[in-house]
Amino acid sequence: MTVKPAPIFPILAVLMLAGCNPPTDGQDASVEPTAAAEEPVDEAVSILRPDISSPIAIEEPQPDESYTATIGFPEGGSDLNADAIAALEQVRASEQFAGPGAIILRTHSDSGGNDAANARASEKRGLAVAEWLIAAGADARRIDVIVFGEQNPAEPNALPDGSPNEAGRAANRRVEVEILSVPGNAPKDGASKASD
Repeated sequence: MTVKPAPIFPILAVLMLAGCNPPTDGQDASVEPTAAAEEPVDEAVSILRPDISSPIAIEEPQPDESYTATIGFPEGGSDLNADAIAALEQVRASEQFAGPGAIILRTHSDSGGNDAANARASEKRGLAVAEWLIAAGADARRIDVIVFGEQNPAEPNALPDGSPNEAGRAANRRVEVEILSVPGNAPKDGASKASD
């Protein structure tokens, strides 16, 4: 046996809608205003008010202002030529040189010769630059020398046919100088202090 629900829901809906209609028997449907409705209403105020300032000063992050330069050794060896000294003079004139930030020297060589010889050659270049910077007034404790040898060439060491790329090799014999704008710990992996 199946029980069917009585049609009570449609009846309730009709009764509810009938209660919403205005009276039709001639009664006055107006409602007298209350005292609260006659009070002046304040102007709406946005929650994003420009007249309230934040009590906390928010500092904008400063851009990275480290100084970078490349000191070239195009002829090989570790002697500073006139171009290298001119580049080092610009390093000395930089605002960061006068500051307390770490001075990082990343030393490089070309790929001619074996790895150990290239590492020694690039380290000698880095130490030559470090000595010049110390003589120019840099504190030796600020200087870190990181020896890359032939690992990170700036230019290809060989041409597509396999022959030596002399211009590329000359560009790879270099020391990259970076002076951090704030004191910090320079990378220590593979680094040797210039004062050692």
